[in-house]
Amino acid sequence: MIAANIGKIFLDAYNEKYKSNYSAKEFFVEKYYSVFFDHEKYMQWVINSPFVQGLKKGIAPTTAERKLKLDVLVKKISKNEADASIAIGFPSLDVLATTSGQITNLNLPLKEEEMYQSWIGSGFGIGVQGGLCILFDNPQILLDLYEGWTHYRDYLNTTSALKGNQINNWNGQWLAHRYNKRTFDVSNPTASFTPIGTGKEGGLEVKTESWSKILIGIAQNYPDSLMTSYVYSLVKVNITIGFIPFELPRIRQPFELYYKYFGTNKLEQVEQLFGTAIGFTKACQMGAIGVNALEPKGFRDCLDEGSIPVYNPENEDKTIKFNTYQIWLLAMLNNEQLWEKAQDIAATLCNYSKSDRDLRTKKSQEVTNLLASVNKKQFIESLIEIVKGSPETDQLAEIAEIIHTMPVDNVPYFLTLIRFQYAVVNKKS
Repeated sequence: MIAANIGKIFLDAYNEKYKSNYSAKEFFVEKYYSVFFDHEKYMQWVINSPFVQGLKKGIAPTTAERKLKLDVLVKKISKNEADASIAIGFPSLDVLATTSGQITNLNLPLKEEEMYQSWIGSGFGIGVQGGLCILFDNPQILLDLYEGWTHYRDYLNTTSALKGNQINNWNGQWLAHRYNKRTFDVSNPTASFTPIGTGKEGGLEVKTESWSKILIGIAQNYPDSLMTSYVYSLVKVNITIGFIPFELPRIRQPFELYYKYFGTNKLEQVEQLFGTAIGFTKACQMGAIGVNALEPKGFRDCLDEGSIPVYNPENEDKTIKFNTYQIWLLAMLNNEQLWEKAQDIAATLCNYSKSDRDLRTKKSQEVTNLLASVNKKQFIESLIEIVKGSPETDQLAEIAEIIHTMPVDNVPYFLTLIRFQYAVVNKKS
C-alpha cells in the first residue's frame, strides 16, 4: 500500500513538471507498461501477476501475448478485489500465504486508481544489499529515478546478455551515479556509468550498489535535515523493515571533514570505505541512519582493543584508510575542536616519552599504558603516573579535565582519536 502513495506523489510531480494531466491508469498503460513490459525483456518481475503467469523460461512473450496480458490485468483491476497479483505491496487474499501481510478486517475504500498507483510506485524501489529495497517519497528523487528508466530500457534492448527484471538494482546504480557531482554529466548522462557486471551464472547483470554510496549521494544533494524512507522486500517471502529516518547532515559530515583536512584526492576510494563495517539491515536496527552507520570496516579493533595503529605515509592505500578512520571518529564526536585537542595531547605525550634518555623506556611504556585505556577511569589512573614524572603539569591537568568532563559515550572515540594522532606525531618525530 505504501507503493500506491509513492505512485501518487510521483504522478502529481510528473504532471506538474510536464504540464500533463495523466490519471494513474493512463500513465500506467501509456508510459509504465510500454517501458517496463512491452518488450522481450521485462524490467520488473511481479510474482503471480498476469505479466508473468504462463511464461516459459527462455521464451519471451510476443507483442500480441504482452498486449493480452495487459488486457487481463486491466480487467482484473476493474472487477476484482485488490491483492498482491494486481496491486503491488498489497497482501495476498490467502491469509496463510508467505506474501500475506497488513491484513485487516476493515473494508478499506480502495479504488482502481490506487491499484495503478501501486504499480507506478513499485518501479521506484532502490535495491541494496540483502535483497532489500528503499522507497523515498521525495518528489525530486522520484523524478530523477524516472529519468533512469529509459536508459535501463536502452541497456536491455542493446545488450543481449544482460539479465532483465532488475529495476531495483538499476535504480540504486542510477541514483548513486546521478547524484555524483564529480562525474555526472547532464549533457551525456551515461558517461562514466558502469552499472553492469558479470553474474554468478555467467551473462551480465546490474550490480547491487552499496547502500552507503546511495545515501551519500542523496545527502550531498539535499539540504534537508531528515528524510524518511520505507524499507522492504517483495519476493517469495515479503519483508517489512519499516520507516527509517536518514540524518542527511550527519551522513554528509565525514565527507565534508575529509575534504577539509585531507583534500579531494581519492575521494572515490574514501566513499567505498565508509559504511562497510555493518550491513544495511543492522544499520536499520539503529532506528535512524546517520554517521554511526558509516563506520569503516576494520576500525572496531582499534576502538575495542586500545592498540596504537600503524601509520605508514609511504603507502597511499593504508594512509587513506588511516585518515578515513580518523575522520569517522571526529564525525562521531561531532566537535571539530577535539581534532586540535587530540593533536596537542598526542604531541605532549610524545614529548614526554622522549624527554629523558635514561628513562625513555620507562616513559615510553607509561605512554603506551595510557594510550591502551578504553575508558575514562583507566585513562585518568594511567595519567597520574605520567604526572609524577613530568614538568608539564598544566598541560597534563588540561588533558585530565577534558577527559573527565567529556560525555561517557564520547570518551572511547576521543581516546581512539588520540591514539591515531599519536601514531602520526610519533612517526614524524
